[in-house]
Amino acid sequence: MRLPLARSVGRVRSLLIVVAVVFSLAAGRAVQVQAIDANNVAAEAADQMTVSHVLPAFRGTITDRNGEVLAQTQDTVKVIADARQIRTNGRGSAPLSDADREAAAAAPAKIAAILVQYLGGVPEDYLPRLTASGTGESYQPIRQKVPAATYRQIIAAMAEQKLVGLRSENQPTRVYPNGVLAANILGFVNDNGDGASGLEFALDKTLSGVDGKEAYEDSPNGRIPLGDNALVEPVNGLDYRLTLDAGLQWQVEQVLGDRMRLTNATTGMAMVMNPKTGEVLALAQYPSFDPNNGGKADQNNVPNRAVTDPFTPGSVQKTLTLSALIDMGLIKDTDIVTVPAKVRSGDQYIRDAEDHGKIRLYVRGVLAKSSNIGTILLSRKASKQALHDYWVSFGLGKKTGIGLPGESSGILPAADMPDYARDGAAFGGSAVAVTMVQEAAAVAAIANKGVYNKPTLIASTTKADGTVATLPLAEPHRVVSEETASTMLSMMETMAQQSVSHTFDVPGYRVGAKTGTSKKFDTSCNCFRGLVTSTIGIAPVEDPQLLVYVVVDNPTRGSSGSSVAGPAWQDIMNIALTRYGVPQTTGKVPHLPVSPDKLR
Repeated sequence: MRLPLARSVGRVRSLLIVVAVVFSLAAGRAVQVQAIDANNVAAEAADQMTVSHVLPAFRGTITDRNGEVLAQTQDTVKVIADARQIRTNGRGSAPLSDADREAAAAAPAKIAAILVQYLGGVPEDYLPRLTASGTGESYQPIRQKVPAATYRQIIAAMAEQKLVGLRSENQPTRVYPNGVLAANILGFVNDNGDGASGLEFALDKTLSGVDGKEAYEDSPNGRIPLGDNALVEPVNGLDYRLTLDAGLQWQVEQVLGDRMRLTNATTGMAMVMNPKTGEVLALAQYPSFDPNNGGKADQNNVPNRAVTDPFTPGSVQKTLTLSALIDMGLIKDTDIVTVPAKVRSGDQYIRDAEDHGKIRLYVRGVLAKSSNIGTILLSRKASKQALHDYWVSFGLGKKTGIGLPGESSGILPAADMPDYARDGAAFGGSAVAVTMVQEAAAVAAIANKGVYNKPTLIASTTKADGTVATLPLAEPHRVVSEETASTMLSMMETMAQQSVSHTFDVPGYRVGAKTGTSKKFDTSCNCFRGLVTSTIGIAPVEDPQLLVYVVVDNPTRGSSGSSVAGPAWQDIMNIALTRYGVPQTTGKVPHLPVSPDKLR
C-alpha cells in the first residue's frame, strides 16, 4: 500500500517501529550472551583462543651391564615457520608502520641466511616456506629432528636481529650409537616413535612413558602473557640395564661374521651365557641390520632367530638324554655298550656319522664319539614318560620367557610318542626342535651342578626419579643331581679331548664340549636339504664360569659341527675367558678311555 508523499508522519512512525524491533533483537541477544549463556559463550571464546601441544615423554635409555648406552633418545625438535608472523613483522593484524614494512620485507632473506648457517643448504631451500601465503601459512615445516641445542642457537641469532616467525615442536629422536651392535636384541622404533621389534617392541609400554600436555591462550599477535595456562608434565619412560656386555657382544659379532663368510653359510648365531645365573652376556646374529634405519632393513634379518627359529639340535641333544639316563640310575659312564653298524627305528635304519661294524664303547664313548646308535639303545632303557619329563625339566617344548618378541616353544613330542619319535628325539636327529636359547639354558643347567636357571637379558630398571629396581629372577629348579652333572661335564671333556684337530683346545683351561650336525627338512621338496651345524661347550670344567654356543645354518664349506662351528666356538671362548679374567686350570688333566677296545 502506497503512502502519500505528504504523509511524512507515517513514514517516520514506520521507521521508528523498524528501529525498535532491531534494538529489541539486539538487546535480547545481549541478554542471552551476557546473562543467560554467558558461561557457554565465554567458554567457546576461550576454546577458540586456546592452543594445546603434546609434550612427548622421553623414551627410556637402554644400556649394557656396564652402563654403556645401547639405545637412547636425543632431544630434537621440529622447526616450523609462521609465514604470517614473518610477513607482518610479528604485528599480526595490527597496523604496520613504514619501519615495520621495511623490516618485514627483509626478514625472509635474513631468516633464510640464519637457517643456512645452522642447518645447511642454500636460502632457496627455505624461502618458499618463509614467504608462503594462504592456507597453512602459519604452519610451514622447515626441518625435522633438529637438535634442541641447534634450535636454541637459531632463535638466539634471530633475537639478535629482532626477527620473529619460527617456533618448534618437541620431536625426540631414537638413536643407536653402536649401529648394528646387538640390533636383533634391541630392535628399533618406527617413524611414530613406537617400538617395532626386539626389546623396543616388547618393552614399548614402559619404555615410552606418558606424554604431557601444555595449553595456553593465544591471539593473532602471539601468546597472551597473562592468559590461562595449563601444564601437565610428561613422565619419562623407564631406563633398562641389560645383562649384555657390549664389548664382548662386539667381539662375538666379529668372530661370527668372519666364520659365516669363511663357510659361506646362510645364517648364524652365537651366544655367551653365565651358567651360574642364566645371564646372557652376548647374543649375536648374522646377517643383522642397522636399527638407526630399521624401517629400510631386510625384514628377514630383523627378528632374533635365537628365539624365533627352532632347529633340530643334532648331537648336542645327547648331553640331555644321557644326563637323564644317568640321573635315573639306568646307566653309568663306565657301562659298556655294544654298538652295531645300524639300528632299526620305525621303518628305517639309523646309522652313525662314521660307518663302522660292531664296536664296543663306554657310555662316555657314546657321547665322545657321538654315536646315534648307542644313544638310541641306551634311551630305550627308560620309559617314554620319564624321558619326556626330563626334557621338559630341561626347558624343552616351552618358551624360556627371555623377553624377546616372537619366541617359539620349539617342538617336543608328547609323553606317549611313538617309538621312532623317542629314538629321534634321544639323539637330536628328528622329532624334536629347539631354539638356541632353549638348548643353551638346558646345557647350562648341567654346567650349574644340575640346577636350571631361566635365561635373562634384563638386569634392572631405573625410573625417571632415579629409583633402581633389580628384576626378580625366576625360581631355579633342579633337573639332575650334582653328581650326574659332574659326570656329564667329565664326559663332555672327553669329547673335547677326542678332537684330532684340537678344535676345542683353549690354552690354560679344561673345557667340555659337544658338537651337533643335523639335516634340514625342506618342505618345498619334502626332503632333507642342507645342514645345521653347532658346537656348545663350557669352561673351566672344574668350575664352569662360561657357556658358549655357536650355530651355523646351511654352510657350503664344511659339513660338521666340529669343522664349521667349532673354530668360532674356540675363538669366542678364548676371548670370553680372558675378558673376565677366569683363573686358569691347575693340576693334572684326566684323560679317560672311550672304549674297552682299541678303536681305529
